[in-house]
Amino acid sequence: MPASPLAQPRNVIGGHLVSTAVGLAAFMAFGATPLAFGVGVGLAIAAMLLTRTTHPPAGADPIVVILAGASWTFLVAPVLAGAVAIVLGGAVYHRAATGSAYPVRN
Repeated sequence: MPASPLAQPRNVIGGHLVSTAVGLAAFMAFGATPLAFGVGVGLAIAAMLLTRTTHPPAGADPIVVILAGASWTFLVAPVLAGAVAIVLGGAVYHRAATGSAYPVRN
């Protein structure tokens, strides 16, 4: 749904960055415990809402971070690099294959 507000670059990139950062903080604070999973996902959703970067798939980022035992470098690669690649790929695809604009400008 390329026209969805939740699929715009600010939400895709920002949501993944915010959610991953929260997941990393929860992992550093609580380790790989059930508490870290709950706190990480709950606070990630709250942080995305507060920063207006809600992107539903990013809600799973804290789970990935904790299961991977990731460090802060995970925030840049693969998260930032992957989110930027997804946005660029979406823009190229929509302009070349469908002729529609992405991102949508309001």
